[in-house]
Amino acid sequence: MRFEVKELNPYFGAEITGLRLHAETADQWFPDLRQAFTDYGLLVLRGNEISMADQVALGQRFGDVQLHEMDQYRREDYPEIYFLTNLDASGNPSGKHPDKGTLHWHTDGSWRDRTGLVTIMVADEVPKAGGETHFCCMEAAYEALDDETKTRLVSLRAVHSLDFSRNRRHPHDPLTDAQKAKIPPITHPVVRTHPETGRHSLFLGDHAECIEGWDYEEGRVFIDDMNATTTRPEFCYAHAYQQGDVVMWDNRRLLHMAAPYDTAAERRVMRRTTVLGDVPF
Repeated sequence: MRFEVKELNPYFGAEITGLRLHAETADQWFPDLRQAFTDYGLLVLRGNEISMADQVALGQRFGDVQLHEMDQYRREDYPEIYFLTNLDASGNPSGKHPDKGTLHWHTDGSWRDRTGLVTIMVADEVPKAGGETHFCCMEAAYEALDDETKTRLVSLRAVHSLDFSRNRRHPHDPLTDAQKAKIPPITHPVVRTHPETGRHSLFLGDHAECIEGWDYEEGRVFIDDMNATTTRPEFCYAHAYQQGDVVMWDNRRLLHMAAPYDTAAERRVMRRTTVLGDVPF
């Protein structure tokens, strides 16, 4: 490979050094980067400080870049970028968290038919404390289950809904009627197969509302319990951002969530690009 790789966790993740993510040289390094992404599922590149144009171009190398239905978060100049900041119009900390749904274990785009493949996060400004992103390997979580539970799960399908997850995490309804109409609830298997490696993983998270064919409340209890008991510390890695970091992760095998920070005193500005993958199977 054209760069050095240092493992971050026994189950997933690697820090990449010796590589600059400039679009004009991507033909030289992207094939190796893409292979490392498949191998490790989470890649960390410190201090790259890539431009928004390079960020979008990197996403396009992976596939179709998502234009998020919640267009209030989009950059006008780069609509492929989902902009997360606690700064107000004057550039000062507002005391408001931009998206409280991110504070709970989830996988990007599970509420779509084609769910998230890779998410690319760039750190423009980071708080002195808090604001990390935690990741958990759902392949390891699945493998840790007993055979009886695995057999039970393989036939189940969960209903995923962005409207559900956002409404229960915000004190107001963050979605307009027009946005809701574009993204109705959708069902996916509770156990999914990675299309490149063939490995199995649990596929729930905070967007999963209920279990198809089950009593609603029974499904809610089941999903909350699975989300809580399978995100075991030994399967997790927490990334503490530095300015200029580029972090990319595989939504087909990892859950993630953001850690809280002092939104009234600290500055946090992040830009996210998500690339759409396959329909889970």
